Order: sequence, then structure tokens, then C-alpha cells
Amino acid sequence: MKKQWCEIEAIGINYRIHSTKTIKQPFKIFNKPLKPEDEAKAGEMPGSGVKHVLKDVNCIAKPCEILAIVGPSGAGKSSLLEILAGRVSPQNGGSILVNQEHVDKSQFRKISGYVTQKDTLFPLLTVEETMMFSAKLRLNLPQEKLCSKVKSLIQELGLSHVARTRVGDGDDRIRGISGGERRRVSIGVEVIHDPKVLILDEATSGLDSTSALQIIDMLKVMAESRGRTIILSIHQPGFRIVKLFNSILLLDNGSVLHHGSVDLLDVNLRLMGLELPLHVNVVEFAIECIETIQQRQKSLQVQVEAPKRVLGSMILKKGDDQGETRSGMDFTCDYANSRLRETMILAHRFSKNILRTNELFAFKTVQMLISGLVLGSIFGNLKDGLVGAEQRVGLFAFILTFLLSSTIDALPIFLQEREILMKETSSGSYRVSSYALANGIVYLPFLLILAILFAVPLYWIVGLNQNFTAFLHFLLLIWLILYTANSVVVCFSALVPNFIVGNSVIAGVIGSSFLFSGYFISNHEIPNYWIFMHYLSLFKYPFEGFLINEFSNSKKCLEYMFGACVMKGEDILKEEGYGGESSRWKNVGVMVSFIFVYRFISYVILRYRSSQRVIF
Repeated sequence: MKKQWCEIEAIGINYRIHSTKTIKQPFKIFNKPLKPEDEAKAGEMPGSGVKHVLKDVNCIAKPCEILAIVGPSGAGKSSLLEILAGRVSPQNGGSILVNQEHVDKSQFRKISGYVTQKDTLFPLLTVEETMMFSAKLRLNLPQEKLCSKVKSLIQELGLSHVARTRVGDGDDRIRGISGGERRRVSIGVEVIHDPKVLILDEATSGLDSTSALQIIDMLKVMAESRGRTIILSIHQPGFRIVKLFNSILLLDNGSVLHHGSVDLLDVNLRLMGLELPLHVNVVEFAIECIETIQQRQKSLQVQVEAPKRVLGSMILKKGDDQGETRSGMDFTCDYANSRLRETMILAHRFSKNILRTNELFAFKTVQMLISGLVLGSIFGNLKDGLVGAEQRVGLFAFILTFLLSSTIDALPIFLQEREILMKETSSGSYRVSSYALANGIVYLPFLLILAILFAVPLYWIVGLNQNFTAFLHFLLLIWLILYTANSVVVCFSALVPNFIVGNSVIAGVIGSSFLFSGYFISNHEIPNYWIFMHYLSLFKYPFEGFLINEFSNSKKCLEYMFGACVMKGEDILKEEGYGGESSRWKNVGVMVSFIFVYRFISYVILRYRSSQRVIF
């Protein structure tokens, strides 16, 4: 069986970013004119409108080797990695070649893995569960082979001792594994499908020297044993880490200062008259002498080793008995699983996260049960007349306000899920539609449990409509209210940039819905130019549903005069224009429509966001 290895080549990579501020004149520091070389840079500083992040960058990464991209902060390392990983498109005709061929993003993401600087993982899943869900989504294998592959990878990553430990989030809120172990889990998630190319942004960021060395040593073994092409950026590597790199790409201000082996970098520095001090590694010394290197290269015209592109040669041999082709890559652009199986896997993962998230399950169930009991005890002695009817109307208004407002606390959870979704869909793990379906399905039974815990004690303690069918309809309305609120949060969590903005937007939507519901001001008195808000109100339809369910077909008389009943519940409904039994299911239908609309908008936004991250 032949291995398929990948050689990644970047040719003429340019990348610019735009800022809002524009500075027309060169900077002056302490009222002194800038030097000529500094004036040349003035137009590329962050405040000058356009910054040239990468300037005609050429590099090559070979199989079985580690290419380390180094340089000072702002050199363009992360931007180059984003382009190599296919997350950002190069500009001005630059191109990325895989084995001397152009490859589109849908093909490249099947043979590559991209580990971002931040470990984006579910903190409540164990290490083994995280690996298993990733394997199920990216591989179409029987359960026995999946388990065997996950177990083997965990052992290869050195995580066997923490396999059943939760990942955690790196702080005291959810305690879990260490930072170095979490980094290995992130790598494991990206190599579970055995990619030929692995790209890592700041592979050792935030780790101590020992953990950093373990990570790089593990990557070195991966590169050599699996023929994997590894490209990483790193900040200030130590002596032992530098020895593990096969080649170095030294960047500064978007330009390549060196591309070749570590030994060649040492030779070039000596040719420039820069002697390496004791106890300082060559990469760290080169970064410290960046400005001097630039000046010496211009004056001495030192030729930096450039990667030689061998046209027509598609064979790489390692050893005498391992001649293996690198051409003819078997690219597959389809997803590993069907949409139904993806939905089932994601729903299973959603369920585990919900059950383990106290804010979503344990605290929420207790909150709903206690709230139902407390409201029942407060409204337990309602009268049957007009006063009692007014109190019931107030109860329904409070129920709506409470239920629609109580789901905002799930916003941080959805924002965290969105970040993971963007990472997984951009790498081709599953479809966005599968995520949307799974998210919609998994909350149905959970919210039904909450609805039962809230509605049962409240309904019977207060003594609302004694008809059991009316109780079931009341329970259905509570369930739909909770699901509508959940859908609103899901929709805006896909849209907003962070929790603060999301909290403000959702509060505004709920507040305006309450204002235009018809409770504070009758729909007949709302100005014509605001009447559309009445029909878009999330409160209107469940509020009318409560009133119809309580007062329609009710045999109770609300007001007597001279011993005769002069007002029943139906009379109040007609007076307010709510209709009777004919409007009961119309309101339910509109509520279901709201749910579908918000869910669909969420899907469209997520689909758009995901498509923007996979442009090659």
C-alpha cells in the first residue's frame, strides 16, 4: 500500500489589510524627522490606511519535515498560516501548490488539519469523548475500528492517563487537564483523519518549556513516522526545540529574511559579521538582530537560500526501500457521513453537553420547578369574578415575561458552540444544516421537561381551567414559549460578535415584543406606523392563546346583575378582539412559524459565516 505525501509550496504570497485611520505625512518622533528607511515603512504602519502584511513570500514545506515560521510580533506569521491553511485568500496572483498542482479548498481540507492558537474544545467532554466524536464525524468506519483508532491516537499523544478526564476550560470555572495536555487534544482532533498536512498557529503558546518540548517532539515523531508535512509558527523556541526543526522561515514586516536549515541560518549570520553569543540559540539571536540582518543583507547582498521548485519531478524517496509517489492524490470532496448520521452524532454530543452544563440542566430544572410552585402559592386564591379574571391576565403576562427572559443565560453556551462549529465546518467535518437540525431536535425533549416541571404545579395550584384538555393546551403553549425563546437566542448567537452585544439585542427584542403585545396598550390604540410590531410580537400569540384557553367555552360567570349572568369569558375575548376557539390553533401555528423563521435565519447566518472561512 502506497503512502501519499504532500509538498506544500507558496509562490508570490502578498496580503494587505486596511485600517480606518489614514496618515498622509510621515511620522515624526519627538519632533525629529524619520530616517529614510523608517519613512519607507511609515505608509505600512497600522495607522496609515493600508498595511502590507506579507510581501512576495515564497516558501516550501516538505514531507516528513517540520517547517517553523519564526519572527517578531507583527511579522505576518499568523497571516501566512491562515493563507497556507486555506482560511484566507492570497492577493495579487499569489498561489498555493500541493505537489506542484493547484488544489481548491474542498479538496485541500480533506488532507490537512489546522490547529488554531486557541484551543477550541468542549470543556465538559472527556478527552476520549472529544476524540471519539471527532472520529465519528470525520471517518466512516465501524464502531470497533473507531474505538481502536481513538485509543491508538490517545496513546500516541501521551494522553492515556487523562483519557476519562474532562477537557476543562483552562480556568477554575471548569477544571480539567493541563494546558499542554489540552494542546495535544487539539492536535489529536485535527489528526484523527490522518491528514497529510498539519498546520499549527503558535504551537507552544502559553506552555512551559517542558510541555513545549514535548509537543514539538511529538510532532517530529508524527512527521517522520507518518510522512506528514508539518508547518507551524512559534515564538522564542528553546535550544532543544530548534534542533527538531528541519527548516526555518524567518519573517519580519512581511518579508522573508531566511528560508532554509538552522545551520544555514547560522552560516549566514556569521557571513554578516554577527557572532552567536553563548547560551543563545540561533533563532532567538536572529530575531533579536532583525534590523541588523535587514541592513547587512542590503549592503552585502547576501543570497538567502530559496526553495528550488523541481518541475516534473513527482517522486520522493526516503531510504532505499521506501520509494513512494506523491502525485495522484486521491482527493474526496464528499462528507464522511450522511446528513442523517451527522445529525444523530451531533445530537448525541449536544445531549452530553446539556446534561453536564449546570446552567442549562440542573439549575434550570430546579428553577422551573420552584418558580411554578412559588407562582402557584402567590396566585392560589384567585376569585371567579372580574377581579379574578384581571389577576389571571396579570399571571399570564408575568409567565410570558419570565419564560422569554429566562433563556438569555444560554447565550454564552451558544456562542461557544458557534466558535467550535466554525472550526469544524471549515475543515469539512460536517454540514451546517446537520448542526442546525441537531440543535433544533435535541432541545425539544429538554424543554418539554422544563415545561412540565413549571406548568403542572402552577396550573393546578392556581386552579385555572379545570378541563384536562385545557391543561394540555396550556402545557403546549409553555413548551412553545420556551422553544421560541431558545430559537431567538440561537438566532442572535449566530449573528452577534459577543455576549454583551447579544444580551443587549435579545433584551431589546423581548422588551419591544412585550411593549407591543397588546397588554400595556390595546392594538386598537397603537399608531398605524407601529402596528406591524404588534403582529411581530413574540408575546401577542401566546398571550392570546392563554386567554382563549382560559376563558373560551368556560361555564364560569364573571359578573352577575340582578341574579343573572351579564358577562362571561367569551364576552371579554370578543371585546378585546381575540376571537374564540377559531383562533386557538391559529396562535399555535404562528408560534411554530416564528420558531421555524428564527431557526432558518440562524442557519443562513451560520452557513454564510462558515462559507467565509473556507475560501481558498
